[in-house]
Parts: sequence; C-alpha cells; structure tokens
Amino acid sequence: MTNKSTPTHVAIVMDGNGRWASKRFLPRIAGHKQGVDALKRCARACEARGIKVLTVFAFSSENWQRPQEEVSGLMDLFALALGREVPQLNADGVQLRFIGERQGLSARVLKGIEQAEAATAANQQLVLNVCFNYGGRWDIVQAAARVAAQGLTMTEQNLGPMMALAHVPDPDLVIRTGGEQRISNFLLWQSAYSEFFFSDILWPDFDEAALDLAIQSYGQRERRFGKIPGQSAASTLPTGSD
Repeated sequence: MTNKSTPTHVAIVMDGNGRWASKRFLPRIAGHKQGVDALKRCARACEARGIKVLTVFAFSSENWQRPQEEVSGLMDLFALALGREVPQLNADGVQLRFIGERQGLSARVLKGIEQAEAATAANQQLVLNVCFNYGGRWDIVQAAARVAAQGLTMTEQNLGPMMALAHVPDPDLVIRTGGEQRISNFLLWQSAYSEFFFSDILWPDFDEAALDLAIQSYGQRERRFGKIPGQSAASTLPTGSD
C-alpha cells in the first residue's frame, strides 16, 4: 500500500482546445496554439513539483479522421513548435521522447522529431513523452509483433519491455481535461493501475492550480494494487482487479 503525495509519472489527455476556441468564436487551430502554451506551463510546473515524467496525448491515431484543414494545421503547428520550443526545453533539462507510429508522417515532421530527441537525449530533469500519432491498441499490437518476431512466448513479462513507454515507469496519475470521462485509447496497457483525475477545465486554461488540485486528489488516495487495506504493497503488481 502506497500513499505518495507527489506522483513520479503524470500522463495527460489534453482535451478541449477546439471547444476553447469555439467559445471565443476563433478557429479551432487557435485553441491548439493556446494548448502548446498550456503544455509549456504544465511541463515547468511538473519540474518544479518534482515530477520526473510527463506524458501527453498530442495527436491520436483517430485524429486523422478530423477535417483535413484542421489536421494540416495541427501538423504545421507541431513542426513550428518543435523548431521554436526545443531550445528552451533543452535549456530546462527536459528530455523529449515522441511516442507513436512514425510511418506516414511528413519528412518535415520526422526531421523535427529526430532533431529534438537527439538534442535533448542527455537531459534528466524531466522526461516529456509526446504521444503523436499514437493509440493504445497500436502500442499493444506493435509490442506483440516485436515479441513474435523474436520468437518469444506471449506473456506480460515479454510484452512489457516492448511497449512504447518501456523507458519510464507506468503513470501514477492520469489526468483528462475538458470534462470528458473516458480514456480514448490512451495508454491502455500502462494505465492498468493508474489513478484517474477528470477536470472540467479546457486544456488551454489548465494551469498550476489545476495541476495542484489533481496532485492533491492523488495524494489522498490509497493505492492497493489488488491488495487489501493494511497489506504490504512491497511485492510486484498482480494482474487481478482491485
């Protein structure tokens, strides 16, 4: 049984950019631009609070189904943000990792991703995983394919190291903004024992106070990992329900 007040790994579904813009009679891409600022603010806040890993859902496998104009705008914004924000993130000691299927991304986006990862690879203040063209089902399938390719038995122990986020511990806390209460194909494997926090705040308005509220809620919970209250949680996590 653990009750740490500060999570090591926070994951966020950054929802509400489009609705934020619509409420202000602005194009949806304006909300996504504000969302980039919110992400920078959140990353700084996580560092200040001793959080070691931040994983965000930036673009899902299903987002390709959105109107072409919005998808094109998101791709342009992503490429611009890489060029503009990486130097400061690097100076702040942030290690950038981009998680997701890279096949089908433009050469411009791929180059930006590769350069950002190379430039920040040695940083250790905060690992920022940006899930881009990512889906939890895709992650499990690609991990299973890697296990099969190596001729290994399909077990949890063999699948785990093949997952796209195997370089970090599973998220302690998963936050979803924007008032929706669903997981939307995000970290299906990794969030098996995560604590969830749902916020009505639209992502562009998510600030330090909102993050602190989520952390406070997390700190008040008893994480049992399938055990009963008062039982030691020193052993490895079981696969059953809690």
